[in-house]
Amino acid sequence: MNYFSKLVGTGSGFPERIVTNQELETFVDTNDEWIRTRTGIQARRMADRSKGESTVSFAEAAAREALKAAGMTGSELEMIVVGTVTPDTVMPCVANQVQERLGATKAFGFDLSAACSGFIYGLSMADSQIRTGQVRTALVIGAETLSSLINWNDRTTCVLFGDAAGAAVLQRTEDPAHSIIGTQI
Repeated sequence: MNYFSKLVGTGSGFPERIVTNQELETFVDTNDEWIRTRTGIQARRMADRSKGESTVSFAEAAAREALKAAGMTGSELEMIVVGTVTPDTVMPCVANQVQERLGATKAFGFDLSAACSGFIYGLSMADSQIRTGQVRTALVIGAETLSSLINWNDRTTCVLFGDAAGAAVLQRTEDPAHSIIGTQI
């Protein structure tokens, strides 16, 4: 039997706080025009730890939205992969914390640390597990709280990063016409 994976739901999770380029101008040697012409970025989101915002909370919010879009519950998941370089704790990993919060008792999960390409690596791994018949459903999340690592005095990097998560639910299909064609890292 040939299996394929199809994307059946997506979601996002992000902080309330928006940091504009104009706000950065008040404490970094930069300006809106410099940032926009080099990056296209006008604003970014930043976590507020005092409100309980974290990598896990954004990952959970994105996962719940993706599951809702897919018409599924956490109990239907068999695999959870989280791409992150900013986990809240080393152990348990973000994927396992999300697994517990979603009630995904049949799923195995792990984090992978691949920086900007983490979500794509996770998508490739989930697609491969579905194509080989190992799992029927997978949740892939990319989640970061990079504001906790940023050097706010370095204008070449602090203007680039924010905090948020995105998630996708993949499901097994036998129809190649409505499936992921492939991933390239």
